[in-house]
Amino acid sequence: MVADHVKLEGYKNLEILIFIMGRLITATCRQCRRSGEKLFLKGDRCFSAKCAVAKRAYPPGAQGNKKTRRGGNSEFGRQLAQKQKVKKIYGIFEKQLKNYFDEAQAQKGDTRENLVTKLESRLDNVIFRLGWMKSRSSARQLVNHGHVLVNNRPVDVPSFRVKKGDVITLRERTIKSKLTENLLESLKKYEAPVWLVQESDSLSAKVLGLPEGEDLGDVSALGLIVEFYSR
Repeated sequence: MVADHVKLEGYKNLEILIFIMGRLITATCRQCRRSGEKLFLKGDRCFSAKCAVAKRAYPPGAQGNKKTRRGGNSEFGRQLAQKQKVKKIYGIFEKQLKNYFDEAQAQKGDTRENLVTKLESRLDNVIFRLGWMKSRSSARQLVNHGHVLVNNRPVDVPSFRVKKGDVITLRERTIKSKLTENLLESLKKYEAPVWLVQESDSLSAKVLGLPEGEDLGDVSALGLIVEFYSR
C-alpha cells in the first residue's frame, strides 16, 4: 500500500519509485540516464537539445557524475541492465516480459527474433510505429481510452497483438478531435516500417505481416535477456 503522503525532505538525491495500480511512476528522463542511452520515451524532446541524456550523460543521483562507480560490470549486471532497458522501452512489467520470453523460446527459430516480434506486435507499439503518437506511453493511453479500432472493433488493451491482415483505425470522433489535429500533414514526412502500410489520405493502416529478419534490426543484445532467463 502506498502512503497517502510521501515526505521527500532529505531525499532529493534519491530516485523515488512509487507503484500506483501496478504502474511504475518515475521521471522519464531519469530512466534514460539510468540506462546510459536514449530510450526515446518522450517523443520530440528526445531529439532536441533539452534531452537529459545529451545534457547530463551520466546516471542520476549525487554519485552519478563520478568517473569510477562500483558494480554494473559483471555478467549478471549486464544481463539485468538489458532486461530492464527493454521493459522501459516497451513499458511492460516483469511478468509480461517473462511470458513473452517463454513463448518465444517455445517457438521454432531464433529466440531473440521471436521475442522482438512479440514485443513489436503489441498494439500500443504499432500505434507508435505508425507515427500516430510521439511515444509508446502516449500510444498506450490512446488505446486505453478506447480511441483505437482493429478490424472495426474497439480494442482498449495495449498488449493486444496484431496479426497479418489486421486493419487499424481511429474512432471517427477521435479523428475530428484536437488529439489528432494536423496529424495527417505530419505523417507525410514520416516513414512507417515496411511491415505496416498506411493510407495517405486517412488515419487507417494495415498490417502486411509481422516483422522478421532485417526488419528486426540488430537483436544481438537480446542474447543477454535469453541468458538471464535461462539461468
